[in-house]
Amino acid sequence: MTSSHTDCHFCLQSLRGRKYTLRGENAYCVPCYNSLYANPCEECKQPIECNSKDLAYKGRHWHEGCFRCAKCSRSLVEKPFAAKDEVLLCTECYSDEYSSKCFHCQKTIMPGSRKMEFKGSSWHESCFVCQYCQQPLGTKPLITKDNENYCVPCFEKQFAHHCYACKKVITSGGLTYNDQPWHKECFVCAVCKAQLSRQRFISKDEYPHCVECFSKFYSKKCAACKKPITALGGAKYISFEERQWHGECFNCAKCSVSLVGQEFLTRQNDILCHKCGSA
Repeated sequence: MTSSHTDCHFCLQSLRGRKYTLRGENAYCVPCYNSLYANPCEECKQPIECNSKDLAYKGRHWHEGCFRCAKCSRSLVEKPFAAKDEVLLCTECYSDEYSSKCFHCQKTIMPGSRKMEFKGSSWHESCFVCQYCQQPLGTKPLITKDNENYCVPCFEKQFAHHCYACKKVITSGGLTYNDQPWHKECFVCAVCKAQLSRQRFISKDEYPHCVECFSKFYSKKCAACKKPITALGGAKYISFEERQWHGECFNCAKCSVSLVGQEFLTRQNDILCHKCGSA
């Protein structure tokens, strides 16, 4: 011992033959050290003397024997613990009181373990998986259906509609035609490829056609005016011996009276009312 440690730095009494402790470069007798520097225990409020082990957590101090769970009183020395409102709890008591329950397995998510949060609920990381492929979702994009989570590829494989035209997945929007899903941009006239999602169309062989193309390629021609008969809007037409007329064109060739719902006669290619036909 050097000469600088022969006396207590505070009370100046000799340290020869007495226990003492060092603080920095200065020596103190035990009573002086305890009165000057011993931390008060959070539990028992007594000083933690130099011959006792001082356990510290976030600026607070405990005797080794006082460092216990506030609920079950089990020792927390060298054991995992958690703090709630400055109260120390063992992990079991903390879990019972405060820990979240996993949305999937309903078991407690223990403090210190990683948990996933989604739509206000919590999961164990190992429970937060795609319902179909069972692979962890982590922070990947996901889609929820019937309270089950799916990664995007599995959801598309299982549930997404595929466009009848291009066979690709319809991720948003789309429309239905002949009980089949279509992208709006794929719903086009089978002949001229004009988009039909916002215009009138006519079906032919399970495919849509714009009015112009249908009239040009498929409509029957009126025997009177020679224009296509499209039947759009519920328009009526008359058919007789493989010839067709618009309702408004089905008139007597001589006096022009309408023959719709009336008896008529034919003479060569003409149709005549009963009066003109009998004259």
